[in-house]
Amino acid sequence: MKDKKPEILGAEIVAQSRLFKIEQVHLKFSNQVERQYERMKGNNRGAVMVVPVLNRETLLLGREYAAGTHSYELGFPKGLIDPGEEAHEAANRELQEEIGYGAAKLTHLMELSLAPGYFASKMQIFIAEELFESQLDGDEPEPIELIHWPLDNWQSLLEQEDFSESRSVSALFLAQKYLKL
Repeated sequence: MKDKKPEILGAEIVAQSRLFKIEQVHLKFSNQVERQYERMKGNNRGAVMVVPVLNRETLLLGREYAAGTHSYELGFPKGLIDPGEEAHEAANRELQEEIGYGAAKLTHLMELSLAPGYFASKMQIFIAEELFESQLDGDEPEPIELIHWPLDNWQSLLEQEDFSESRSVSALFLAQKYLKL
């Protein structure tokens, strides 16, 4: 196991958009080999994803447009943590914005890395229980389609062509472990 991280000899932003900054990093490894890496700089606030469980019987998912694949994807509510907001607060806010439910009980399941080879961002995975109807305005350009999925049929989600996002698949397995299904 490597204990000594490479030395950063230099770093500069080489491209930038409204959402992303690409940084080129000049590294020197312990064996004196030097390399240039590119990475997307994260926002350092992180993000959340929430697995909502209604009455211990039903998973709540949303189907929304994904620009990266130009398709509609089925997945769990997710979003960025706003400045000054705690992860659990962001999780409850995203639930209300995306699917119209709040949670009286939120349990943190795990922190996931998102493509750590080139992206520094992390995502906090929560399970939401004791749900109640509550709608907040979000930033989505169109309403997200709410999907009720029987909890005892969670494995069939993996067979759905539009349930392919790795974070949602990971969150489903973490929820399955937590709920001991």
